[in-house]
Amino acid sequence: MLLLLATVSMRCVAAPVYTYKVVATYPHSTSSYTEGFFYLNGLFYESTGLEGHSEVLAITPATGKPIQQVSLAPNYFGEGIVDWGPNILGWTWRSHTGFVYDRFSFRVVGQFKYDGEGWGMTRTASEIITSDGSATLRFRNPRTFQETRHIVVKDGTRAVDQLNELEMVKGEIYANIWHSDRIARISPQDGRILGWIDLTGLLPDDQRINSESVLNGIAYDAKGDRLFVTGKQWPNVFEIEVIPKSK
Repeated sequence: MLLLLATVSMRCVAAPVYTYKVVATYPHSTSSYTEGFFYLNGLFYESTGLEGHSEVLAITPATGKPIQQVSLAPNYFGEGIVDWGPNILGWTWRSHTGFVYDRFSFRVVGQFKYDGEGWGMTRTASEIITSDGSATLRFRNPRTFQETRHIVVKDGTRAVDQLNELEMVKGEIYANIWHSDRIARISPQDGRILGWIDLTGLLPDDQRINSESVLNGIAYDAKGDRLFVTGKQWPNVFEIEVIPKSK
């Protein structure tokens, strides 16, 4: 009984907060309304939103310039992307339509449908993980895109919604919280928030184009153990190191 009470008590405690140190900066286009972001084989892959401006791009980090890109039809608002084998899966905000791209040619090789809104995407070795702006993260079959299970994200007992862009980092799900300068570190087993990364001050307000130029973009280089973050129409991608917050 005492062990059970201790376990319940630990789960009710709010998660610890960490801060950051900037390791390096890279150029980023201020025309890119970032919705999806990941790193693979030396390139940033990015998807952008807004009807008539949505694209999927492969970008050289040192220059911030795309070496390959494809535009979505004007009626689509691009959202999260994720790599899967030789392909990239990308979906849209409210159109219930997703696309499968050949990662090497950026040619569309398939489409898929889903219910609800499309926000962020990441993956495990066997599943796609998606957000829809709520407190729920859904795990999906990568072949059918059907939900296989879901978790509700909580900080202690408080559900945390507005989950946006996602990235798997060392077995944890990192999630941007829309209109927040914090990233949540989430247990993929039960949705418990394991910690917060407070990125306040990373990009000063006077360098943001407008109130929608918010933090939204997390990429992880697993081979190099490097963590990158950016935001909608930000001028930079930041490589950061997560460090304890001073008391």
